[in-house]
Amino acid sequence: MTLAVIALIAGLILLVWSADKFVDGAAATARYAGMPPLLIGMVIIGFGTSAPEMVVSALAAAQGNPGLALGNAYGSNITNIALILGLTALISPIAVTSQVVRKEIPILIGITLLSGALLIDGHLGWMDAVILGAVFVALIGWSIWTGMNSKGDALDSETAEDIESEGMSLKRAIFWLMVGLVLLIAASRLLVWGAVTIAQALGISDLVIGLTIVAVGTSLPELASSLIAIRKNEHDLALGNVLGSNLFNTLAVVGIAAGIAPLDVAPEVLSRDWSIMMGLTLVLLLMCLGRKGQGRINRLEGGVLLTCFVAYTGWLLTSQFI
Repeated sequence: MTLAVIALIAGLILLVWSADKFVDGAAATARYAGMPPLLIGMVIIGFGTSAPEMVVSALAAAQGNPGLALGNAYGSNITNIALILGLTALISPIAVTSQVVRKEIPILIGITLLSGALLIDGHLGWMDAVILGAVFVALIGWSIWTGMNSKGDALDSETAEDIESEGMSLKRAIFWLMVGLVLLIAASRLLVWGAVTIAQALGISDLVIGLTIVAVGTSLPELASSLIAIRKNEHDLALGNVLGSNLFNTLAVVGIAAGIAPLDVAPEVLSRDWSIMMGLTLVLLLMCLGRKGQGRINRLEGGVLLTCFVAYTGWLLTSQFI
C-alpha cells in the first residue's frame, strides 16, 4: 500500500505539472493559429484544464472501474464550484461582468439536467455516449460562433492579456503541447493504479475515491488558473475557467468514458452526487445574476460554498465507515 500512496501522490504532482504545460502550449499554439482570445479561453483552455479528468476517467473505464470514472467527473464539478470558487471568492470577491459567462451558466444547468436524465436507468451505454458527444459538438460549435461575435467582451480582453503575458514562441508552444500530453497520460495511469489499490486496501469504494482524492487532484489546474486570474484581477477568466471545465466534464469526460466501456451507475450517484452538483450549479446561477444585472460572489458566499464542500466530503467519508 505504501507504493500505491507514493504512486498516487507522484501521479497527482505530475498530472498538475503536465496539465499546466499542456494548457500553456495549447493556448499559445492556438494564438499563433489566429484563434480569438475568447475562443481560446472557452475552448482550448477549457479542454486543457479538463484533460486530467478526461484521461483519468477514460483509463478508469477501460480498466473496469466505472465508479472511479464517474466519481472523477462529477466530483470535479462539485470541487470546481464549492472548493475552487469558494476559496477564490474568500481571497477576493468575484465580480461577474462577462455576458458570455452569464449565458454559459444556464447552458450548464441544462446539460446537468440532461446528464441526470441519462442516469435514471442506472446505466450509461453507447447511446448515452453518442448523445453526450453530439451535445458536446453542438456546444463547441456554439462556442466558436460566440467567440467570433463577442469582440470587446470582458472575458475576451482578460484572456488576451493572459496569453500575451506568456510570450511563448511557436516552436516552444508545440513542444510543451506534445510533452504535456504524453506526461498527462503517464501521470493518469500512475494515479488510477494508486487510487484503485488504496481503495481496495481500505475497503473504500472506487466511487468515493473518485469523488474525493482523485477529483480534487484532477481539479488542481482549475484551482491554479483561478487563483492566478484573481491575482491579476481577471475575475471573469477565473469564473470562465470553472464553467468551461464543468461543461467539458459533464459531456466529454463522461461521454468518452461511457464510449470506451458501458458504465453501471450506482443509485447514490443520482440521488446524492448528481443532486449536489445540480444544487451547486443553481446556487452559482443566483450568485452570478445578482441584483440589477451586477453579479458578484462575495466572501460570505464563498464561505458558504466552502462549507458545502467540507460537509459533502465529510458525508462521503463518514458513509464508508458507518
